[in-house]
Amino acid sequence: MPTLSKPQDPAPATKKHGRSWHRTAGKPVRWWMTALILVLGFHRWIPETRWLMVHMVTLGLITTSIMVWSQHFTEALLHHRLPDHERPRQILRIYGVTAGTVLLMVGMLADWWWLTLVSATIIGGLLTWHGLSLLSQLRTALPARFGITVRWYAVAAFFLPVGAIFGAILALDLADPWHSRLLLTHQAVNVLGFVGLTVSATLLTLWPTMVRTRMEETATALSRIALPAMAAGSLVAAGGALGGWVPVVVLGLFGYAVGVGLVGRIMIRTGMRKLPEGYMGWSVASGIAWLFVTVVIALILVAVQGIQTSVMGALTIPFVAGFLLQTLLGAMSYILPSTMGGGPATVRASLAAINRGGVYRVTVLNLCIALFALPAGMLPSWVRAMVSIVGAVAFAAFIPLMISSAKVSVAGRRRLMAQRAAGQAPATDTAGGSSSAAASTGAPDRKPNPLRQIVAGVLTVLLAVGAGIAVAPQSAGIGLSSGTENTVQATGNTTEITMHANQDMRFDPGDIEVPVGDRLVITLINDDPTNVHDLVFANGATSGRVGPGDSAVVDAGIITEPLEGWCSVIGHRSMGMTVTVIPVDEQGNPVGTAGHEEHGAGGAPPAIDSQDPAADVDFNAAPGEAFEARDPALDPAPNETVHELTLDVQEVAREVAPGVTLDAWTFNGDYTGPTLRGKVGDVFEVTLTNSGSMGHSVDFHAGDVSPDETMRTIAPGESLVYRFEAVRSGIWLYHCATAPMSTHVAAGMFGAVIIDPPDLPEVDREYLLVQNETYVTVPPAEQPDLPDGVNAVVDPAAIAAGTPSLTMFNGHATQYMHDKLPARTDERVRIWVLAAGPSKGTSFHVVGGQFDTVYKEGAYLLSPSSPGNPSGTGGAQALDLAPAQGGFVEMSFPEAGTYTFVNHSFAEAERGARGQIEVTE
Repeated sequence: MPTLSKPQDPAPATKKHGRSWHRTAGKPVRWWMTALILVLGFHRWIPETRWLMVHMVTLGLITTSIMVWSQHFTEALLHHRLPDHERPRQILRIYGVTAGTVLLMVGMLADWWWLTLVSATIIGGLLTWHGLSLLSQLRTALPARFGITVRWYAVAAFFLPVGAIFGAILALDLADPWHSRLLLTHQAVNVLGFVGLTVSATLLTLWPTMVRTRMEETATALSRIALPAMAAGSLVAAGGALGGWVPVVVLGLFGYAVGVGLVGRIMIRTGMRKLPEGYMGWSVASGIAWLFVTVVIALILVAVQGIQTSVMGALTIPFVAGFLLQTLLGAMSYILPSTMGGGPATVRASLAAINRGGVYRVTVLNLCIALFALPAGMLPSWVRAMVSIVGAVAFAAFIPLMISSAKVSVAGRRRLMAQRAAGQAPATDTAGGSSSAAASTGAPDRKPNPLRQIVAGVLTVLLAVGAGIAVAPQSAGIGLSSGTENTVQATGNTTEITMHANQDMRFDPGDIEVPVGDRLVITLINDDPTNVHDLVFANGATSGRVGPGDSAVVDAGIITEPLEGWCSVIGHRSMGMTVTVIPVDEQGNPVGTAGHEEHGAGGAPPAIDSQDPAADVDFNAAPGEAFEARDPALDPAPNETVHELTLDVQEVAREVAPGVTLDAWTFNGDYTGPTLRGKVGDVFEVTLTNSGSMGHSVDFHAGDVSPDETMRTIAPGESLVYRFEAVRSGIWLYHCATAPMSTHVAAGMFGAVIIDPPDLPEVDREYLLVQNETYVTVPPAEQPDLPDGVNAVVDPAAIAAGTPSLTMFNGHATQYMHDKLPARTDERVRIWVLAAGPSKGTSFHVVGGQFDTVYKEGAYLLSPSSPGNPSGTGGAQALDLAPAQGGFVEMSFPEAGTYTFVNHSFAEAERGARGQIEVTE
């Protein structure tokens, strides 16, 4: 039964501004390819990388490609060109889906569910329009042998709007079991239904063309069984997942696997006549094989484990990299040269250019995917890293080869146009000979040896594995030493431990005994309802951040000597979140503990190598150009009696001294939170929202309330309302009350509440100075050269040692040495002062000035009319405040000049606790 036997030029395309429809419509595909490569290259610095890459592939790259090529094949199969007036609508649909996908990812990153819903609606609506357009073309065309393919294109297009609905609901982040059910439903409809059906329907006609042979005689009959089985299987699996019926899901996946198996049977029987040549055929064949294998594995996992998010997570790599990307890139490698045109010789030369190293690339990719998809613990972490790099490079090779192929096509088209303009017949090549196009473009004259490429691919992956082992040989049990003369041999056994991160800042268990030479694999479960935790070992193994209620697997490698682990979230290690792995012999006696100090989870953690980036600060230097000094001037208390405020926790970078930028934890984005002011009897209603990445809270010292509810730690994304009545006057501290509090305060989570004393007299100027100290370090991995742009972090070890890096007023060490506080002679000035800590107080003094009024902790210590100062001649030189204490001083300046205010504990002043008041006539 004959079919297409060589690459075909596309149906005539409308020209617009000198560009063909195919090139215009194909732009989003190239955009998404470029974006995907960037994400692959910077995945370690991009949050939520997995779902970002999945949506870039499925919605961005795959969906736009499907829309372009389903339209192209519809025209080719029906021999019916889309009317010119329909072209702009088709391009609108493709670009609309691209825009909708971008909005979807923005909505998910910003956690704006309304935007996620709007973008899902846009994408679903445009795919529905696309499907209706295909059906319209099918109705207006003459009957065609492969009209069944177009029908299934349309059916598949109608799957995606359904999947988009479940995706929008999934963005609400419902708790399990609904999250897991919706995720499986979403994937069954979108990946298995929309993508799987479209790809399978295309390959029924494209595959014989790619391998250059006749179509399998039973292909049409089998396709009438395979495609309905796949459609029904995906719908049954989705329905079973939504209802939580495991047997129904298994039945649906079984039916889908049968359909994919029939498609594979057609491809195998077709390929038996003539094996695929190069990258295109083997990449597509590998993609379908991965689809079948992944569906079967999913069937088994669901049958054994039930409907769980972890099941879908374990299949992400095989689905995305194995099936989706390999199928897409293989098909594009074949279709792009054909659609670029230029005549048969040029097409063949273009195919040869994009096919360079084809078998080698497919071998490397599939071995890397297979290794990377292994369950956690079976592959050492450094080996996984090296394998992922090699696989990413093999994928990325498509970009330069595609560009090279395009250059060949452009050169061929120009040559063909020149020949036609000159009235010459196009150059032709004999079967098996070298075309002039191929010769002129440097395409190879002889076919590469596939066996050599397979061997080279295997060797490449083996080198990657070897490099990973060389970086961390202890993780693979090779060349291991316990630190003594005896070499420890890997046993080949694996010790599996389940560890819990508890709310009381402990790992349970804190000490782990492992038979020496065993591999240790830990399943970390975060039982803390509010805080994010992780587990990091000294050998580099890490779980990554684990949210409340989530879990992760850590492969700690082969245990040959004591190994320390800890939570790397700032402050958690100093709170006792440490673990010690102890190797033991057959009798249970510790091995290789010489020189290692034993301690449990509550023991002192090992010293952290750090470097204080504030050590070389020039305290005479001005703040950075982008820094805006905080206005210390205070407004009078507002007249309303109910004060409403939102405190939004934000984790942002803020400058705290010239050249020192801290990864700060803040209320409303500022290091030192907003100031609240009122009077006795006023009511404050504060809404705390947590937009950070870990648990936070707030404690208002001005509130006389039970801390159980109002001061509880809330998880990221949550909020609470803190309501209190101001019953006593004074200046009160508020701060984050989440452990370790010292770290949270040093990171910037503090502020002031001023409750005016009754009959507080008016003054000419009123200022607020909140003093705090911070302790900073540069993360060890970033120390070597301290490059510009590296942010400091709070150092809990320095907090414990009591050695501040900076002491400052209102969140910056030098701002008021350059943005001076203004005053005039004979004006009365009131300065409120609060010592926020976390550990240091203040002795507030104005050089050259004297205080005639001192108010501390709710009472006047000195005033011109106080009983202890009958003549009004008494004065004060300093306001002494312990941490969390506050008050104010009043003074006037008889002479113009520059008056420096300091913490008279001069060590703190020299760390930045100083500023100036500029007094003019």
